[in-house]
Amino acid sequence: MKKLLLVKEIYLEAFRNLGHIIIEKYFRVFAWFSFVMFFIVLYAFVYRIATGFAFD
Repeated sequence: MKKLLLVKEIYLEAFRNLGHIIIEKYFRVFAWFSFVMFFIVLYAFVYRIATGFAFD
C-alpha cells in the first residue's frame, strides 16, 4: 500500500505546475497510454508462461 501511495504522489507531482494546459493534457494521456500498454505486455507475457510457451 505504501508503494501505491508513493506512485500516486509521484504521478501527481509530475503534473503539478507543468505549464500550458494542452501540454499537461497530452502528457497525462500519454502516461495513461503507457500504463495500459505496459499492462497489456505484462498480461501477454504471463499468458505465454501460463500456457507453456517455449521461449527458444
